[in-house]
Amino acid sequence: MNHFPRLHNAMWPGLVGKGPGAEPPIDLETMLNLTAAAQVNGVHFDGVDLFLSDPHVSIDSTDDQIKQLADNISARSLVVGSVVAPVWPPTGGGSAMGSETERSQFVEQVQKACRIAQKLRELGIRPYGVVRIDSAASVEEWAKDPAANTKRIAETFRNACSVAADYGEQLAAEGEICWGAMHGWKPMVELLEMVDRPNIGFQADMAHTLLFTLGYNAPECRILPEGFDWGNGEELDAALRKLTNALRPWTIDFHVAQNDATVKGSGSHDKTGHHCLPFDPNGKLDIVRHAGFWMRDENGELHKPFEHICWDGCMFPNAVMTKPETWRDILKVMVAVREAHGWN
Repeated sequence: MNHFPRLHNAMWPGLVGKGPGAEPPIDLETMLNLTAAAQVNGVHFDGVDLFLSDPHVSIDSTDDQIKQLADNISARSLVVGSVVAPVWPPTGGGSAMGSETERSQFVEQVQKACRIAQKLRELGIRPYGVVRIDSAASVEEWAKDPAANTKRIAETFRNACSVAADYGEQLAAEGEICWGAMHGWKPMVELLEMVDRPNIGFQADMAHTLLFTLGYNAPECRILPEGFDWGNGEELDAALRKLTNALRPWTIDFHVAQNDATVKGSGSHDKTGHHCLPFDPNGKLDIVRHAGFWMRDENGELHKPFEHICWDGCMFPNAVMTKPETWRDILKVMVAVREAHGWN
């Protein structure tokens, strides 16, 4: 069996799309327990990726609270990988293209996230991973002045990169269609090129990037034609190869996921890629094979810019998320991805 990349489960699906106007959040203890209990032929999840936001992990956690968090995770034989910086206004952040105050708040949240990430690394619980960010700006607001707004976001990201470098951290910009300047594969590449810092890269999520090929929120970036026949596997593969060839060189964090080619929003979260269970009959991806488009280069050789991969099941119903079989099925497909594209 391959031992790398390590297999992680995301904790933020317990929070994203939950709360007022939606289902209640699922606490971190429950998410950790479900993750630790899952096993397939003796294989378990190796770790978790964290959302540094209440009620899971306070972005203002004290050193003692971070130590308690590390002990809590370690007690379940898990480690921490990537962490999400809460850069959005409702969590204390601000738009990366907003006022000076908002942009300062954005960078401050990144700094706080990097501090926690560094502490977890020093405690020996976090051997790898990045700090994830996005623009905290809607596509609608960005579209009012695309050139100026992208330039402003890039400047904010550069400031965040400088802060992250002080902590020895890398930042990964999330490719998700609901974030301005990151809502399509061409704007995403343009933004990363404009930031031009060695410690920033791309965080690819298979559920989100599939929608890049369909031009959701970025029609000019559409690769697959209108009315695409999902039975045409060759054309789908060609589109995904064009996409991954453009973004793979930037990819430093990777989420395995399934998508049915539709969008979904819940609670306060804007519509974005509709995450599906791995064996959903409506899923459009061959998860194991298409994961290889990201994990192998254009020549089919293993591509190893990350030491772990993560499953992201945002906005699954709570009834689904609290079933043990959900996490067994997810772990099963993660193991298959590692066997197909992993290493020792």
